[in-house]
Amino acid sequence: MTRIDAHHHLWRLKDSPGETPGPRRRTHDWLDTPGMESVRRDFTLTDLAAETADAGIDRTILVQVLPDAEESADFLSLAASSDLVAGVVGWADLTAGDVAGALAALRAGPGGELLVGVRHLVQAEPDPAWLNRPDVQRGLTAVADAHLVYDLLTVPHQLPAALATVRALPQLTFVLDHGSKPPIASGQQQPWAARIRELAAEPNVFCKLSGLVTEADRHTWTPDDLRPYADVVLDAFGPSRVMFGSDWPVCLLAASYRQVVRTTEELTSSLTATERAEVFGGTAARAYRIPTERLREETP
Repeated sequence: MTRIDAHHHLWRLKDSPGETPGPRRRTHDWLDTPGMESVRRDFTLTDLAAETADAGIDRTILVQVLPDAEESADFLSLAASSDLVAGVVGWADLTAGDVAGALAALRAGPGGELLVGVRHLVQAEPDPAWLNRPDVQRGLTAVADAHLVYDLLTVPHQLPAALATVRALPQLTFVLDHGSKPPIASGQQQPWAARIRELAAEPNVFCKLSGLVTEADRHTWTPDDLRPYADVVLDAFGPSRVMFGSDWPVCLLAASYRQVVRTTEELTSSLTATERAEVFGGTAARAYRIPTERLREETP
């Protein structure tokens, strides 16, 4: 079984010393906010390869960090130089007049064949119905026409808009990141759980079992704190539409890469071997349409 981490990031900061291999340096203002000190440094493919090897992960999906098409092009080029990264979820301005052209440009560059999806930081949009805007809907239609996946990065109060969008675009495959960030630290489940089940009823939606440790109390969490939320995701979507993601290096705010992998293994221990194989690889390969030959290559 090829084990896939379906959600991680990379970054290099402009004020970081040295020239370690990785993406080009960019400003990440969000890392300057309080509490981000432990991840305010470079994270490269070399760093990632050490983590995945230790945790028994064979392939990964690299996900955009910044709303920057140049970052996406950089990630694609970087992925093309490594057997570890099987696909890239990039960024495009969905409100622009020529989304199709922007996606074509990414595909025409180095590593363009590794573009598997698009994501926007919807969680940061002040309008809870941003996804329902006509210009955004036109952009999402272009993503569907390009046969790419759209990663939904939402928080719970944005789930009604996400549901309306999913229903409006049945031809587009959606992947919900981090289970839409449930309020684990507070211990509350509603209305998040009900909205997740409603979204899961739509057949064109997958969900990542990712990002849970940073939604819990980052200092005291245990697997049992995460279990009720993981159970909702697994029950609502079923293992064939759930995929593991580490959310590394963001996860380091609460847990090591290995801890996240082992915790997810514990949270899925009641599944059959076939179902676990789906969560840890099969679902991601199918949702992102990763060619079999890309999964069979030997990692360095």
